[in-house]
Amino acid sequence: MKPCAIKNHIRRLRFEAGEMSQQALAERVGVTRQTINAIEQGKYSPSLEAAFRIAEVFGRPITEVFEYAP
Repeated sequence: MKPCAIKNHIRRLRFEAGEMSQQALAERVGVTRQTINAIEQGKYSPSLEAAFRIAEVFGRPITEVFEYAP
């Protein structure tokens, strides 16, 4: 399976947020830890709603969390 073309900075943002766990982020976003893991590793592109929720958790614009890299 080809990796998605959406890159993200979730791992760094989790670290900057006091080393937030994937589980803690997942609970705040309303998805599973496995989903956060797959998004973080670039194996899965989040829904637009999930992407906005992740950005909201970190208090950042969505463009600081995700970037399109064709």
